[in-house]
Amino acid sequence: MASTSAALVNGLGSAFLTGGSKKSQALLSSARPGVIVAPKQRLVVVAAAAAPKKSWIPAVKGGGNFIDPDWLDGSLPGDFGFDPLGLGKDPAFLKWYREAELIHGRWAMAAVLGIFVGQAYSGIPWFEAGAAPGAVAPFSFGTLLGTQLILMGWVESKRWVDFFNPESQSVEWATPWSRSAENFANATGEQGYPGGKFFDPLGFAGTLKNGVYVPDDEKLERLKLAEIKHARLAMLAMLIFYFEAGQGKTPLGVFGL
Repeated sequence: MASTSAALVNGLGSAFLTGGSKKSQALLSSARPGVIVAPKQRLVVVAAAAAPKKSWIPAVKGGGNFIDPDWLDGSLPGDFGFDPLGLGKDPAFLKWYREAELIHGRWAMAAVLGIFVGQAYSGIPWFEAGAAPGAVAPFSFGTLLGTQLILMGWVESKRWVDFFNPESQSVEWATPWSRSAENFANATGEQGYPGGKFFDPLGFAGTLKNGVYVPDDEKLERLKLAEIKHARLAMLAMLIFYFEAGQGKTPLGVFGL
């Protein structure tokens, strides 16, 4: 009888009836003195497979460095291995080209928005927006000189210096209009993504805690990927706008607006 009871208890404490739960087996064992239900040990091996590199031609395998260049490892946001000319073989050049792509993309995004909004508001095509009525040239040399050479040239020169000497421009003498150079310091520590109270005032990629900007790495990575995708689309859009302008057309005019 005792052997029958022990067999019954052992059966109730089996992994089949308890769903493999060690907790259920322990409860049955402690509730009946003299009856020991030995839990089964299970070894679970989890293999972490490396994420495959993304390709700009997913269906094509092989192809050497033309399809899958060795110098692009997928660590850059939006990296799909597209470098058929091998421009990024040198790590220093790769860093510079990414910086150039980012800056040109940001200008293109601002330009695309300005083209649509400007023409919708004034009705003037974007390629005629700077024309001076009655002027010999189709633009004002003074405006071009002041905007392109002095203002944009000064800003771009500071960015150039900061690229080769990071944090060199976040000092008092380089930001005379700011009460604190900390407003222009690189809060994220990554080139091209300064963040901080001045460059991320709405806190998209970080938060302000006791007046100190704290970057959120997860948000920042998502925004970097979204930005580079939109930047590439904007640069392609600007290329199309130039072709349209050569035919005397505008983006809104193509749609009959």
